[in-house]
Amino acid sequence: MKQSEHAQRSERDLQPDPGPAAPAKGLGPAARWALIITSLAGFMAALDNLVVTTALPAIRSDLGGKLEDLEWTVNAYTLTFAVLLMLGAALGDRFGRRRLFIGGLLVFTGASAAAALSPGINELIAARAVQGVGAAVMMPLTLTLLTAAVPEARRGMALGIFGAVSGLAVASGPLIGGSLTEHVAWQWIFWLNVPVGLVLLVLARLRLAESKAPGARLDVPGTLLISGGLFGIVYGLVNANAHGWTSGPVLTGLIAGPLLVAGFIHHGFRAEHPMLPMRLFRNRGFFGINIASMLMYVGMFGSIFLLSQFLQGVSGYSPTEAGLHMLPWTAMPMVVAPIAGILSDRIGGRPVIVAGLLFQALGLGWFAAILSADVSYGAQLPALVLSGIGMGLYFAPSSHILMSSVAPAERGIASGSNAALREVGGALGVSVLASVFSAQGGYRTAQTFTDGTVPALWIGVGAVTVGAVVALLIPGRGKPQPSATSAAPAGAAARVPAGL
Repeated sequence: MKQSEHAQRSERDLQPDPGPAAPAKGLGPAARWALIITSLAGFMAALDNLVVTTALPAIRSDLGGKLEDLEWTVNAYTLTFAVLLMLGAALGDRFGRRRLFIGGLLVFTGASAAAALSPGINELIAARAVQGVGAAVMMPLTLTLLTAAVPEARRGMALGIFGAVSGLAVASGPLIGGSLTEHVAWQWIFWLNVPVGLVLLVLARLRLAESKAPGARLDVPGTLLISGGLFGIVYGLVNANAHGWTSGPVLTGLIAGPLLVAGFIHHGFRAEHPMLPMRLFRNRGFFGINIASMLMYVGMFGSIFLLSQFLQGVSGYSPTEAGLHMLPWTAMPMVVAPIAGILSDRIGGRPVIVAGLLFQALGLGWFAAILSADVSYGAQLPALVLSGIGMGLYFAPSSHILMSSVAPAERGIASGSNAALREVGGALGVSVLASVFSAQGGYRTAQTFTDGTVPALWIGVGAVTVGAVVALLIPGRGKPQPSATSAAPAGAAARVPAGL
């Protein structure tokens, strides 16, 4: 009985009294400020996933460094973001969401300045890792704070605006990074965060309300296991070609990493309050959409990492031109997603998800088939459009499928785990595809760059295709979801905000 009462209190805490009824039109002042603050914070965190890709050639020219160093400028951010994301949400629930949001924003802003001031590639990588820590604390709390500030009657509109702003960040990342790199300096992709972050720090302190979930628990052992495991795997993959697959550090990472991940999985089955309850993966829908998401990001992030450099180093485009030429891929979801949402309502989410993954695989396969040192942009355009259509078809129904695969009390931790697995997929994609690129080609000439990129893209095709096969496990339209009636452990909903 006490456990049931505790769970109900946690649920009530996550759904604070919305106060007076929403006005007939628009949002009240508090809700508007919350929407502005959280949307801008989310924009910065999402932007920094891809903004660095079109700046990589300039960073390499200015700071030096090898392929593995360029990989770490991307992966240092995505890895720390991924493995600390759920811990960041739990810290906010326990010690105060506004307080931790401000702390994460402060760390993110300071690390952005440090990245811009980096005198060498190692310092830049370290700053990017700290940036990821700040984003991991800040990002999962944005939706909790926004949900608490917006009356339920207007919540759908507010969350829709928040999602559109995040989507715009992903779409515009390569273009913003390329434009700043070409017309100012690559350092300004990081300096851009500083004035915005400072303004948001003041606004968050003055305009956001504090809230907590006293029943939230921290899973420190789980965090240590998954952090060490993923770092070991990525370290081994990134350094294998430079130091040799049989070198001591590489072998240690490739052996210890999977063992620690296995320990994390075991911990998820046995611990009383794990960061990620592994029992959720017994549900076909939850398993299918999460594994498909991870594999989608393996192919997508790894390919963008290489193709953004190909457009500059081989095709000869400027950074701004490279960002513009990638828009048919990165911006297409903003056109396709509304159509995909209508389709998923009519025929169910599974066929739309599977079609999206197959379109993405087809686009990457097109690239791999036509890529050469003198390939024209016209030949690349169909591949960009197909990949963009695939992203749009995938993104629209994925959140609904994820949320419908778990009980209402577990939607927070489900959305947090999905976000973390996507980031893990991105880090693995950059590591795996860059490792293949390094083994088969390199930066020496346009031809060697092409020779390395083509087989790497085929690996991306394979990952996304396997994701499409896994997505077939998702129950079809109208079929019951086994976990919809399962009992959630007390406080489970308090750990990660729904809708991340």
